[in-house]
Amino acid sequence: MMKTICAAISSAVLVAAPLVPAAAQTVAVPTADNPFGIPDDIQILGKENPDTRTATAVVNGYVITGTDIEQRVALVTSASETEVSDQELERLRVQVLRNLIDETLKIQASEALEMPVSRAEVEQTYAQLAAQNFGQEPEKMAEYLVSIGSSPAALKRQIEGEIAWENLLRRNIMPFVNVSAEEVNDVLERLEESRGQDEYRVGEIYLSATQENRAAVLQNAQRIMEQLRQGGSFVAYARQFSEATTAVVGGDLGWIRLGQLPPALDAQLQRMQPGQLNGPIEIPGGFSIIYLINKRKVAMADPADALLSLKQIAISFEPDVSQEAAEAKVNQFAQFVGNLRSCADAESARDVLGATVVSNDQIRAANLPEQLRAIILNLQIGQTTPPFGSPEEGVRVLMLCGRDDPEQVGGPSFDDIMDQIEQERINKRAQRYLRDLRNDAYIEYN
Repeated sequence: MMKTICAAISSAVLVAAPLVPAAAQTVAVPTADNPFGIPDDIQILGKENPDTRTATAVVNGYVITGTDIEQRVALVTSASETEVSDQELERLRVQVLRNLIDETLKIQASEALEMPVSRAEVEQTYAQLAAQNFGQEPEKMAEYLVSIGSSPAALKRQIEGEIAWENLLRRNIMPFVNVSAEEVNDVLERLEESRGQDEYRVGEIYLSATQENRAAVLQNAQRIMEQLRQGGSFVAYARQFSEATTAVVGGDLGWIRLGQLPPALDAQLQRMQPGQLNGPIEIPGGFSIIYLINKRKVAMADPADALLSLKQIAISFEPDVSQEAAEAKVNQFAQFVGNLRSCADAESARDVLGATVVSNDQIRAANLPEQLRAIILNLQIGQTTPPFGSPEEGVRVLMLCGRDDPEQVGGPSFDDIMDQIEQERINKRAQRYLRDLRNDAYIEYN
């Protein structure tokens, strides 16, 4: 097994401060939490920060250049809504270097097994991405990549790494993962018992950690979390940094229920609302950052899928209206709509108040603002929402004139459950496989 050459050791001259006499040092006894017996008062003899170095490396003979780093960093930062600081960029370069090393190991492992990724496969995937993002002008993809400081070659290298990893898992992991029918039926029974309970669609960025590198991994996770809070794309960061097999789909775990994730993640999910981020959360084997994409009831129709027939009754105000006059007009408006008994009556608001009345019978509840949606879904036919708005934008109400509720859903199928269990097991084995590739690699940092 070839040994990894760390930057702190490679070509380093270990001549720092004078050595502390042996009698003055604390002797630590190996324990479960400190298997190497490392004392608390260690003295660093070489570089204190091995990550502070030129961001290049040689991985089993393959050179990762500084240009490779910068172009991949550009792919990540282009998805951020805010400007990334110079300090954060430097941290990002270090993390991207680690990802490029893993990517290179995946490609090399695929080639070693005589199953290299063909250029045609890469070009086909690249063309699909270009068509998705630029429609009828896919050639603009290259122009865009260059404009943000990246290149088509950088994106194609990432695509090659993802395809190589899928091929490796398909050959070395998937054939050895088995799920019995009894296991699936047990899950289906528990699912039926939990009908009506909450289930969550979750995005996850997972970073593995050991006792030795726990602090460094936690710091990286905190930096990623900072960027996400500042507007970074969760999907982009998941694709670049997550070590789970779901990285290729932007970290999307699909719909899950409490009990399917580690207890620490379950505890946080119960307190989250759709659109919220949480993390880093320590779980067995590492840290997770989770994003709650959506929430619904198990095996139940989602009320947000209801199709509504609504009438909007709105009044406007003069630009120079006084506060007192505006309040009086709103009170008159609220009293009038409060006396309406049917959608047919709503039309009288045109003559009585000079209001505008607009009808729409194809509004999906999920497309309404969350606060307004909750109010409308509790209305009976012919009832109105409280007035909302302002003198500047106008004041309005919505009247519910009809509602088509979605059909009850049957829940996940036998095959859906089997696929989910298989993916969980593949993910765990894939993490161990990548760790073995790192341990066997010869890596030299420059």
